[in-house]
Amino acid sequence: MKDGTSGRRHLRGWQCGLLFVLCALFLGGCGGPWRDQYLKGGVRKLTQDDVVEKFGPPHTAKTPVLGGDTVWTYRVPMGDREVHPWDPSTLTAGRKTKAPPSPSPFGKSLAGSEEPYREPLYCYRYTLAFDEQKILKEWKREECVPRQTEDEGASQ
Repeated sequence: MKDGTSGRRHLRGWQCGLLFVLCALFLGGCGGPWRDQYLKGGVRKLTQDDVVEKFGPPHTAKTPVLGGDTVWTYRVPMGDREVHPWDPSTLTAGRKTKAPPSPSPFGKSLAGSEEPYREPLYCYRYTLAFDEQKILKEWKREECVPRQTEDEGASQ
């Protein structure tokens, strides 16, 4: 005699599986910029060649003549949703800017674009230090030009 428990068990298992998949997708996309994750896991592992393969050639490279760390920099445009995925204000559509047509990717619309509003992009500089064996020693990400807060912008 069937009492309905196997049907409920099947439904409960399906719901748990769906919940697990949704959580995995959500948490997988919330770790911050992919570059941060790549570099964080690559300290003392990645070579200069590995980084060039993933990021392309550095924008600047300084190698000391007398030995020591080689320092590379990359400048990357990123929006708030990529940099701060856990910020509730970026989970929705986020801030948008309206700008005249421009070929610039930094928060401006492209000529002929049907979407005059888009998420503003900001410049971030990645500074990577490699040891003498060309292995990633350390890295940091910082804004190319610090942003003004809304209070600072209103007072000017």
